Amino acid sequence: MERIYCNARAPLPLTFIPKRIHSIRCCSNTPDSNTSSSSPATTRPSYKRETPQTQILKIAVSGVTELLRLFSPANKNSNLSREIQDEISVSSVDDVLRILTSDYENAYFVTGNFTSEIYADDCTFEDPTITFRGRELYSRNLKLLLPFFDCPSIGLRAIVKDISSETNFVLATWKLRTYLKLPWRPLIAIDGSTIYELDEDFKIVRHAESWNVSALEAIGQIFTFGSGSSGG
Repeated sequence: MERIYCNARAPLPLTFIPKRIHSIRCCSNTPDSNTSSSSPATTRPSYKRETPQTQILKIAVSGVTELLRLFSPANKNSNLSREIQDEISVSSVDDVLRILTSDYENAYFVTGNFTSEIYADDCTFEDPTITFRGRELYSRNLKLLLPFFDCPSIGLRAIVKDISSETNFVLATWKLRTYLKLPWRPLIAIDGSTIYELDEDFKIVRHAESWNVSALEAIGQIFTFGSGSSGG
């Protein structure tokens, strides 16, 4: 698989109380990116109430994911990966932020390579199309998608931490671009944010994505003809 890593700064607007935010911005660029020069505010993303159509879509996506998982080979490297990650020590929000930043640099959304040890075993994972529990299941779901990606990239626009609210968390904003290996070669283009909520032991207990498109619009991109040939 080709991986694209670029280096341009383009922070995405957020909103929190600036005096209470300790932030580190680690930015990279992706193909087709339009950047803004305005200074960002910081905010925790809000989530829209689910419609009946969205609930049906989530059921359909869960079903397709389960079918892919049943017919996919087991990952032989998972035990070795786990042994290495068990050596990681996390004792603060800063440690979590540093590790997440490294995972974004490794493009974990499109490579499947992430530090699972910083997640609770029963962590909840959410995006507009699916919700489930379990870090091992999340790892398998990521790897299920890898064979379908063509020339993928994930650009980290900003990453911040908050320790002032009842729940400590890290908030990352990013830009995803990838073609899919389908005959009509659709382009998936999503700008989004992920909130990583932490427990008292600094384990991630909730990984929730918010997108700039609806679930239906995101699925609709799969059925839209792409253009051009894959580039490196």
